[in-house]
Amino acid sequence: MTAIVAIPARLKSTRFPRKVLAEIQGRPMLWHVLQGVSQANSIDGICVLTDSKEVSDIVSHWGYRALMTPEDCPSGTARIATAINQLGADIVVNVQADEPLITGAVVDAVVHSLENHHSEVSTPVYPITDIQELTDSNVVKVVRAVDGRALYFSRSPIPHVRDVEKNEWVKSSDFWGHVGVYGFRRTVLENFKDLPEGKLEHVEKLEQLRMLEAGIDILTVSIDYRPHAVDVPTDLKEVESLMHVDNAS
Repeated sequence: MTAIVAIPARLKSTRFPRKVLAEIQGRPMLWHVLQGVSQANSIDGICVLTDSKEVSDIVSHWGYRALMTPEDCPSGTARIATAINQLGADIVVNVQADEPLITGAVVDAVVHSLENHHSEVSTPVYPITDIQELTDSNVVKVVRAVDGRALYFSRSPIPHVRDVEKNEWVKSSDFWGHVGVYGFRRTVLENFKDLPEGKLEHVEKLEQLRMLEAGIDILTVSIDYRPHAVDVPTDLKEVESLMHVDNAS
């Protein structure tokens, strides 16, 4: 069974144009993402999927594979789906180009989970132990079944702990945060264009709900990694400070 990492890298980000090429410690953010995933032991290759010749040329200069994709792809998953026939792998791990602290261990966990389970999609989760993180709508929460399958994703705190003050919830139940990395079996991406936007996806603005509504199993795998995505320019300073801490330790 072959596995690759696919990194959608759109240059014209609405909130942060040219984000994937923003410099962190003197290197473009996309370079840091590539360095992180290249440490994975479970993959047979890495490919950047972009709508920008500039990005494609830079990635090729670094010695990585790049594929040009349509400019109007509505999501990273849709961008990967357009190139599935060129990727040539049984498992494709979708890693966002704005996660400069991503590690190879995260990729390995996702790949291994699909190798050892019948689910069609796999995604990492981590325990939430802080009430501020739990109530932050930018942090996606997930409820899991006993076997690890995702039951629901939400921007709201789930599950609701009845008869307990909210600031005590993290002491009363298990809560899981979602890392926006996905492992897909090839067939899911081949059929992705035929999946309609779901009602839950529309209201929560969470693409993974499209798959749950369509009856596609999503397996969750618990990891230690915490996501540190760069959404706006001010996030760059936080990421740089975290890199300094890692380099010092």
